[in-house]
Order: sequence, then C-alpha cells, then structure tokens
Amino acid sequence: MNQPWLRTMIAALCFTAGVPAAAQEAGYTVKPSDVLAVSVWREETLQGDVLITPDGAFAFPLVGLVDARGKTVDDLQKILTERLAKYISDPVVTVAVREIRGNRVYVIGQVNRPGEFTVNPRIDVVQALAVAGGTTAFASLSNILILRRSGTKQEALRFDFTEVAKGKNLEQNFELRNGDIVVVP
Repeated sequence: MNQPWLRTMIAALCFTAGVPAAAQEAGYTVKPSDVLAVSVWREETLQGDVLITPDGAFAFPLVGLVDARGKTVDDLQKILTERLAKYISDPVVTVAVREIRGNRVYVIGQVNRPGEFTVNPRIDVVQALAVAGGTTAFASLSNILILRRSGTKQEALRFDFTEVAKGKNLEQNFELRNGDIVVVP
C-alpha cells in the first residue's frame, strides 16, 4: 500500500471508532480538559491519549509542546504532521477527540438538578434546561438569564421560555458556549 491518502483514510476510520460523533464534526475546536487520541501510522511508540491542559496545550513525543488554543482537530493533525516530518518520512497522523470534557455549562436556580454539566459541543438553552431536569413549579420562565463572560467583561442575555415554547422568538434559543451560566429565577 504505497498511497498515503489511502493509509490516512484507513487509519482515520479505525481510529475514530468510539469517538463522540459531535467531536468528529468539522470545525470542533478543542478545549482545556478534552482528551485527544493521537496515532502515527506504523509508529507504535507514537500512539496514545493526550490531555489538553488548562492553558490549552499538550505535549507529544518528538513534537514537544503544542498550543491547541482555538484549534480544530484538523489543525492539530496538520501541526503534528509537519513537525513529525522532520523525524519520520511521510508521517500519517490521526488526531481524534477521545473525550469531550472541556465544554461545561452551568444551570442554577429553579431547576430540578442544578449544577455543572459537561456537554457535547453544541447545546442550546432549552437543551441545557432539559439536562438540568427541567424547571421547578416556582421558576419564572419568562425571566431566565444566561451569563456569559468574554475576557474581563460579562454580559447577561435574556431568555423567555414561554415564548420559545409557543414557537415565537426562536432566535433566543441560541447555542451556549463553554462557561455559560443559565440562571432560572
């Protein structure tokens, strides 16, 4: 088998079995605490899991420290391939997300199971409420807030569940970001 593209395809198919489907989507940006599975074809010593550290990096043999902040799985695969090419002729590198641990949202207040939830990359406000077991009978459904921090600034985004439940103003049921806090008064 002397065709690099075919080796890459076979390695990727074998390697991504059991990987969360949402993490395999193009464009998934890795986050601190995620676990990546890295494999270099025909290099048994260059296979294993790596943990993205809180500062957004990971270490890999021969490559050293890799800054993963803001990078997709494809970006990281290219970086590793380029760096390993100095030591290995035509390396076939596969990177996949083994575990999504870095996408956390918090749901507090009048919900049945408040707390921190590690979720797949895409979750909207209604889905987060469902993960938290739904709202209690005392919840003020038209006054839900999403607190979002961007750098040193924090903003409060309004969410009116009563409107969304009627099929109105559906744009307010937006995707949550890592670190968002859903407050149900």
